[in-house]
Amino acid sequence: MSVLAKIKPERVFYYFEELSKIPHGSGNMDKISSYCVDFAKGLGLEVIKDEHNNVIIKKPASAGYEHHETIILQGHLDMVCEKDGDSPIDFMKDGLDLRVDGDLIYAKGTTLGGDDGIAIAMTMAILEDKALIHPPIEALFTTDEETGMYGAEGLDGSKLSGKTLINIDSEEEGILTVSCAGGARAGIEIPLVKETVSAPCFKITVDGLIGGHSGVEIDKGRLNSNIVMGRLLNSLPFNYNIINIQGGLKDNAIPRTTEAIISCNGNITSICKDFVEKNRVATDPGLVITVEDVSYTDGYDQASSKSITDFLCTVPNGVQAMSKDIEGLVQTSLNLGILHIENNKLVATFAVRSSVNTEKSDLLDKLDEVAKVFGGQFESHAHYPAWEYRKNSRLRDTMTEVYTKLYGTAPQVVAIHAGLECGLLSDKINDLDAVSFGPNLYDIHTSRERMSIESVKRTYDYLIELLKNL
Repeated sequence: MSVLAKIKPERVFYYFEELSKIPHGSGNMDKISSYCVDFAKGLGLEVIKDEHNNVIIKKPASAGYEHHETIILQGHLDMVCEKDGDSPIDFMKDGLDLRVDGDLIYAKGTTLGGDDGIAIAMTMAILEDKALIHPPIEALFTTDEETGMYGAEGLDGSKLSGKTLINIDSEEEGILTVSCAGGARAGIEIPLVKETVSAPCFKITVDGLIGGHSGVEIDKGRLNSNIVMGRLLNSLPFNYNIINIQGGLKDNAIPRTTEAIISCNGNITSICKDFVEKNRVATDPGLVITVEDVSYTDGYDQASSKSITDFLCTVPNGVQAMSKDIEGLVQTSLNLGILHIENNKLVATFAVRSSVNTEKSDLLDKLDEVAKVFGGQFESHAHYPAWEYRKNSRLRDTMTEVYTKLYGTAPQVVAIHAGLECGLLSDKINDLDAVSFGPNLYDIHTSRERMSIESVKRTYDYLIELLKNL
């Protein structure tokens, strides 16, 4: 039975619910990409699917708009797959369990995928509606944005004729984003030496943190569970052997939970209780640390264990620099999003962001130097460029004018620290005029993600009116 039936705009929410039935985490794009192709074919529209599962759907202009410039409507097909520990959802094969609470839509126990499923749903509703007034439209649905913008990176820009792009991948209504940071994924591997352990073993769990998007919320003072675990281990007044450590699921999500299994002789429970009291912060007040007895015979020697702890206490994390030109804008940051042991190596994965290319390079160099200090290896990939502010923008001016006429107040025009595909697409399409906007989404990249129904309606109405004016 439909959960979102009769919620307006009905066709937008119809398609959002249909998309939510299809597993579409990053790297699992085949089914949802094929669904979009079948949708286009069913409408008799021209459709292109490339080797990266990107989908381009072309809809001719409505009568009288044939000579207007082509508009690209763009969003990404993949979602971040985060869930609560007790959620039964298997993101590889299950759809989402959608729920409605007043004005808010959420998925029980998991991320909602409003980022960026609502962009796809809005665009599909526009593509199927023969009564709308609009210029020629090229719908561009990219893949694997959340793990490195790989779809946009592999896109052949010559398949698109439009030079004006509306990116529907922002999460706050009334804000037009016109510039964003560039970034990269980075990884460090540090070798570890195994040995037999004989002391009692304990599983320590750092939990209860808020987490969030490593670009949007990196400056909110939220704790990173991997870094907290490092500080906790560093506070132990006795020797210990680390048996295992793991925390975080996505490099671009601030980790909320980290587990470490250690072997030691000492009052772990008392130390953890004191640590929580001293390290709980007002911006992330839910910190809890639990301890339980476990049984193991193999772990890593004390030198390796010390290397893990020292690494977590040494490696940079969080905001590194604020913009001197735009008040309140993070300029450079990184997030230690994933930590685990694999093949007798500590593996740490980071999302690195900066709106200044030299600072991004310097930060990657710093991570390389940290890796060398601990005898490890460093690598970086999925580099994407910053999206630079465009001084003259017909699209920005029109979007501002239409919004002001509709709602009686001008939208905010901002630059952000989070990454958007507009930078990569600007490299692919010469002289691209792009703006990003979207409805109100809350706590994206977490299992608390929610989407405002009324905000979606207003945003969709705005988009339809905007197309009439382009």
